[in-house]
Amino acid sequence: MKAQARKVLGVLGGMGPAATVAFLARVQALTPAGGDEDHIRVIADINPQVPNRHAQPEAAGRVLGEMALRLKAAGAEVLAMPCNTAHAHAAAIRAAGLPFIDMVAETAKAAKAGAAKEEATARTGARRIGVLATLGGEALYAEALAAEGVEMVRLSEADRARFMSVVFGVKAGDVGSAQRAAMRDLAAALVAAGAEGVIGGCTEVPLLLDAADLGVPLTDSAEVLARACVEMCL
Repeated sequence: MKAQARKVLGVLGGMGPAATVAFLARVQALTPAGGDEDHIRVIADINPQVPNRHAQPEAAGRVLGEMALRLKAAGAEVLAMPCNTAHAHAAAIRAAGLPFIDMVAETAKAAKAGAAKEEATARTGARRIGVLATLGGEALYAEALAAEGVEMVRLSEADRARFMSVVFGVKAGDVGSAQRAAMRDLAAALVAAGAEGVIGGCTEVPLLLDAADLGVPLTDSAEVLARACVEMCL
């Protein structure tokens, strides 16, 4: 396929910056390319000044909608956003009139498929998948997993508070051994509560947690989104 036939990817980023950079690296790594010209053109707005998605949802939605319009004006043909929580404002982004890849829905589908593959589809009934996410992200995943016929396993209130502390530590640049151990413990708590798979439903999670850290499938939402972007843009 000639490079000019590929779609231009617009990325709404900066939530947080490190997670966005890691996502862009995944897009590059997952693109089948023999040279520079075979890669996808990406226009990224890495905007750490998006209002807080938890405390200022209306302002966040307005800014995300404006970012989507600017990306469209710059030449983007497909939009993606490597932030799960901000998908609560998907409607504002879609208002720009471009295809928007739903990270949460794609990850829910991938997690269900991964758990089924791991168990060789031998079991019947609803599967249970744990989610490492913000409170807002949990709400989005609860809906997306329910649409897939899957039950979501949540962190306890105390563990959720610990999770947010770890995430904010990553945003501050701390990806050290103590942070990694804490994220492993949180994932293990979901497995102990009956999760047959775990979703990294916050893009900071894969900066601390690897699939080898768990005895059940780990679905990395940033990885899922990157694959979906490559597929759509090629």
